[in-house]
Amino acid sequence: MVNIVNLDRVSKGYGAAGRLLTDVSLGLDDADRVGVVGLNGAGKSTLLRLITKAEEPDEGRVTHRRDLRVASLPQALELAPEATVRDVVLGTAWLPEGFGAEHEWAGDAGVRTILDGLGMPGLGLDQPVGPMSGGERRRVALAALLVRAADLLILDEPTNHLDVAGINWLAGHLNGRRGGLAVVTHDRWFLDAVCTRTWEVADETVRVYDGGYAAWTLARAERERLAAAAEARRQNLLRKEIAWLRRGPPARTSKPQFRIDAANALIADVPPPRDSVSLQRLAVSRLGKQVYELRDVDLAAGPKRILSGVTWQVGPGDRVALLGANGSGKTTLLRVLAGVRGADGGRVTVGSTVRPAFLSQELAELSGELRLLESVEEVARRVRLGDRELSAAQLAEVFGFTDRRLWTHVADLSGGERRRLQLLRLLAAEPNVLLLDEPTNDLDTDTLASLEDLLDTWPGTLIVASHDRYLVERVTDAAYALLGDGRLTHLPGGVDEYLERVSQRPSAAVPAPPRTPGVDSRAARKELARLERQVERLEQQEARLHGQLAEHATDYARLAELDARLKEVQAERTRVEEAWLALAETAPEA
Repeated sequence: MVNIVNLDRVSKGYGAAGRLLTDVSLGLDDADRVGVVGLNGAGKSTLLRLITKAEEPDEGRVTHRRDLRVASLPQALELAPEATVRDVVLGTAWLPEGFGAEHEWAGDAGVRTILDGLGMPGLGLDQPVGPMSGGERRRVALAALLVRAADLLILDEPTNHLDVAGINWLAGHLNGRRGGLAVVTHDRWFLDAVCTRTWEVADETVRVYDGGYAAWTLARAERERLAAAAEARRQNLLRKEIAWLRRGPPARTSKPQFRIDAANALIADVPPPRDSVSLQRLAVSRLGKQVYELRDVDLAAGPKRILSGVTWQVGPGDRVALLGANGSGKTTLLRVLAGVRGADGGRVTVGSTVRPAFLSQELAELSGELRLLESVEEVARRVRLGDRELSAAQLAEVFGFTDRRLWTHVADLSGGERRRLQLLRLLAAEPNVLLLDEPTNDLDTDTLASLEDLLDTWPGTLIVASHDRYLVERVTDAAYALLGDGRLTHLPGGVDEYLERVSQRPSAAVPAPPRTPGVDSRAARKELARLERQVERLEQQEARLHGQLAEHATDYARLAELDARLKEVQAERTRVEEAWLALAETAPEA
């Protein structure tokens, strides 16, 4: 197949920042679906700008097929403040000529469908974009790209500002879209759901792999094994990440073309990602029997009702995910648990031994005069996390701060680095309850893996509000959702059940985009794999609940609560297994 874009020995740098890409040669054809990954600052966005010809290389050349239509969503964009949503989505104010909307999406109904899918169901088409938040403007700009046909679609962090349902919808839409795709994202679930190739930008070059995030992780480990590079890291963090991936359904590892037995050898002696029983015992010893108890709690944000008469209990060692659309009240609930604000009615009881740490979405004020290491040591010089004791410098290294970066002034750190420092300082205080509000914002995939590895061994209560599906499924055991009905709904089926519930609501019932040949069979296989994951997760929840029932044999109130939850999980497992059997009988063979 002839490439639609070619990079021939391309190099690019920026003054004091130095060279980012050196002698890079790549090709894209109109069937490629490429995920671009790498550390922050490695050159991912620069590579996309070179592909679109928004920037010229210092050396080498970039060539496009004649009449190639390239549509791009940059990280930063400007929209005329007086323009309406309809102007932006259906107009050509910020797109080149020749990008008329496709017939299917050219009318108000088509635009409405896409905006609904991106999580903006109540947005008026005549509303000006000037008063909107940056996230809302970005979603409107993304909608403008999705209504148009393009030979190559370039997206830089398209999942930013999307909730779990919006990310799921966008993945489905892109899978049904014709043309090439190149996307920079730190959302690992999205990479696996959409991408068939991965480009890793590192060390001034670009390495190419078949498959999405799971395939890239396995291939990278194999590369390091053969080169005998970074031995300590390979034996610890990366091996544990592979163990997590390989314990998932077979579909996760069906794309890599290298020797799977080599990857299996890497993880032969790796322990489970998390020893839940031991961690819960440690959590009980640190927290006692009570953490949070909500009784008939009412909660509102302005005129919007979040909770109405909700009763909820969080125990020692519980690992909870809070799910919900943007603006559903997850942050407000976390602020109540953190003691930042009170409830509007009812009673919130906090255990006497609880020492919470709250990571908000906003960057806390940090002293810019201090150096990074001094900022951590201001909280603690040595930190105990589970069975490990780390110095402040070692903890900083876990979050990707090298020796040189330790002595950088806080004022000179990027937004992503300040986010990591904020989390570092929270953990250095050795809390026993972590309340994390979108902890993955601005973190690259390697730092995310480090964070998850640390949380896997953290002995305390964890409550996470996040749209990062991968993190939620890895580090939490139970999911609750704010669905806009004033309740806090337990979801035994986790993220999958949340998406099912959201899809059944009228505002989310949007038509699917046109499918390309073969997509139906792929969709059936993906659905089977999803159901397999759900059954496995429910089995794990069931086993944990049996263990908790034995542990709380003399606490009759707790026994009743655990027994009720166990029955929910068992009923949900039966339902999912029946769905799997029904689909397995009709799904086409791979």
